[in-house]
Amino acid sequence: MSRFKSSKLVVITLVYWVLLVYVVAALVWWFISLNKQNERMALLLVNELQHDDPAYVVKTEKILDGRQRKTTQYLGEGVTFLALIMVGAVFVYRAARRQIKLSQQQQNFMMAVTHELKTPIAVTQLNLETLQKRKLEEPQRQKLISNTLQEANRLNTLCNNILLASQLDAGAYKVSMSELDMSSLVQSIVNEYKDRFPNRNIAHQITPEIDLVGEQLLLQMLMNNLLDNALKYTPKDKLITVTLTKNHNQVLLSVTDQGPGIPKEERLKIFEKFYRIGNESTRTAKGSGLGLFLCKKIADDHNADIKVTDNHLQGSIFTVEFKS
Repeated sequence: MSRFKSSKLVVITLVYWVLLVYVVAALVWWFISLNKQNERMALLLVNELQHDDPAYVVKTEKILDGRQRKTTQYLGEGVTFLALIMVGAVFVYRAARRQIKLSQQQQNFMMAVTHELKTPIAVTQLNLETLQKRKLEEPQRQKLISNTLQEANRLNTLCNNILLASQLDAGAYKVSMSELDMSSLVQSIVNEYKDRFPNRNIAHQITPEIDLVGEQLLLQMLMNNLLDNALKYTPKDKLITVTLTKNHNQVLLSVTDQGPGIPKEERLKIFEKFYRIGNESTRTAKGSGLGLFLCKKIADDHNADIKVTDNHLQGSIFTVEFKS
């Protein structure tokens, strides 16, 4: 499928450049044709003059000046049209490439989100059927219930991400700012993740009593997506660290993972809508390509910068800098 899309893109690009070359060649041909016609007309007018006419030289110079003005006019108009064609061609080419790329990313998103929706539904259905049909010991029942709740939370997070991404992208979401205790908010989210994932190693360093002006729902989603991203790529026996500090007039929130890391050339692209590293057909990590996009949008709405750097051990550090 990806090979078909690639060959289709090559064909479209080839046809586009062939048409562009044809238009430019036609413009050059018309310039040469008009210029030759201009020279023939000037030569014809000169030949019609009487050589014994006292004003022969003056009239000849006037005809030649007119020919030169016409040549300059054709050249100026040709260069202007050529410049407009080239600017328009570059604009159309970039817009078409961007649209094709977006279309491919949307198709990848639909494939990924379909899988993301089906998996928790299938797991939940299987767990409930097991609870219904079999008499299990209490520890087994609790394990199944806990697993079902995790899948339900995952499904709820995905739905919230899709809904919020569409609202933020369309400018339909009204951000409601208020002063809140960021330390308590981050602490409660970390505690929730520790309860949901008791087998994962999550550490935190949270400076108490850090206040911030923002929207609690959006900041919760920012934190959730950063932690989900860290859990997704960090091996189960490795450490994930959440820190919240205040440095003069900046509040710094960071999530450190020990995953495979992110290449430097990908670090800006990962915050684009639907973008995911790697090939969709061979990728094993779960996700829809919306989490980090939402983090970037939420950070922008809170006058904050988000960036990713290398972890000195292994993996990445996602840092959000809130400016006071």
